[in-house]
Amino acid sequence: MFYDDIIVGNFISRPNRFIAKVNIKGKEKTVHVKNTGRCKELLKDNTIVFCQHFNSKNRKTDYDLISVYKGDRLINMDSQAPNRVIHELLLSGKLFNDVEIIKPEFKYKNSRFDFYVITKSKKIFIEVKGVTLEDNGVVLFPDAPTQRGLKHINELIEAKKDGYESYIIFVVQMENVKYFTPNMKTHPEFGEALRNAKKNGVNIICYDCKVTENTLEINNQVDVKLY
Repeated sequence: MFYDDIIVGNFISRPNRFIAKVNIKGKEKTVHVKNTGRCKELLKDNTIVFCQHFNSKNRKTDYDLISVYKGDRLINMDSQAPNRVIHELLLSGKLFNDVEIIKPEFKYKNSRFDFYVITKSKKIFIEVKGVTLEDNGVVLFPDAPTQRGLKHINELIEAKKDGYESYIIFVVQMENVKYFTPNMKTHPEFGEALRNAKKNGVNIICYDCKVTENTLEINNQVDVKLY
């Protein structure tokens, strides 16, 4: 996926989950933060960030925060990007080679899964989770407790029992990581639910991404360690 009109800036502050103050060309600008997670390890004083510029009277801000440097590692922070790159992967045929129908945001029982995919031989539900939390090359999810995430896991198990294929795909919004593991310190119930899902036949896979200032692309499959 490609972003046009990317502008470099320096992070100043984050007054709330939805906006940040960024120094762009010497002026303080209010920027929309699409990722409402904590991201405290990313958004630090004066760190380099990249923002997408918009000219629209329908927006409250003229910028979206897209990516940030953590040391020399560029991390995409766009919470909508993981679904977009998985959609691209599905269209490419690299995930399933016989896709006939792709339906985003498909309702099943009490959940709305990111994708419902029909191939020549299978009916598949996919839930996508973006990962931006990294510690010495190990990537973790979630960065805060997620009851919504638990609900999705449990209903993917139910879908599997009902005869559907079920997938949880973690999209690591950075490159060159060691492995993925659930964040047991932050939300141990989520890690236990992932283990239970795997035991019940839910496919749990993870990809890292090639990240540039204005692109994001699925790269390599990453090892998943549930312990």
